[in-house]
Amino acid sequence: MTQSGVSQHVRKLEEQLQQNLIIRQGKQFTLTYAGESLYQEGRKILNDVLAIEQRISLDPDDAGEIRIMSPGSIGLKLYPRVLNLQQTFPQLVMDYRFAPNAAIEEAIINFDVDIGLMTSLTQTAQVNAMPIGDEALVLVTPATILKPDWEVLFNLGFIDHPDGEHHVNQLLGTNFSAFQGYDTLIKKGFSNQIHLILRPVSMGLGFTVLPYFAVDEFLNTELIKVHQLSKPVKEIIYLCHHRNRPLLNRMKKLVAHIKSWV
Repeated sequence: MTQSGVSQHVRKLEEQLQQNLIIRQGKQFTLTYAGESLYQEGRKILNDVLAIEQRISLDPDDAGEIRIMSPGSIGLKLYPRVLNLQQTFPQLVMDYRFAPNAAIEEAIINFDVDIGLMTSLTQTAQVNAMPIGDEALVLVTPATILKPDWEVLFNLGFIDHPDGEHHVNQLLGTNFSAFQGYDTLIKKGFSNQIHLILRPVSMGLGFTVLPYFAVDEFLNTELIKVHQLSKPVKEIIYLCHHRNRPLLNRMKKLVAHIKSWV
């Protein structure tokens, strides 16, 4: 810019701020306190803008936050492995939350999560879903129940959980002709904590239906019995993200690991 152009801009700044910014001394000048303050604050702003540009243009695969959401059973299997990955790459920040399928789908749609793992196929075009594996559903009773015929199960009662209706309709509906639907079950308890659902079962208070990963993580296995039914049922595990938000490199790295783990 010419000297006159610079002088014009300085005068406009002084008019806007109602402060003298420079003390003119012929062809030289010095900054007033207000001018020095504006200069320092302006440098910070320009540096921040430059930093934003750099952060946006950089897309490392080993740093940054990743927000993940999955049903509890899958989470029990994946969460320790996700933490091990974070130990290897300490600049990764893992935000892992457990939720039922419907809540995961809603979080993806609202951009509240980067990666979602679901066991029911989404019905919305906003969610991109890719099958990456499967997980068996299993019937779990107290260890004292050796043969789970329908009368025994019905009288024992059901320990419910957030995906309970979805799971019993799939497994019991396939294997027991007398099963007339989730609403006909006698409910003996409910827990929304995946690691606690088998606690009442182990105490003889009821039966439940869970994905295998959740049962495999239960410590007091001598207190429960996992029954192999004549018609096995498996849930497909879908890896999901919002169709209109491509995954960053760090998310692609995690997706590759999740595929191998599952």
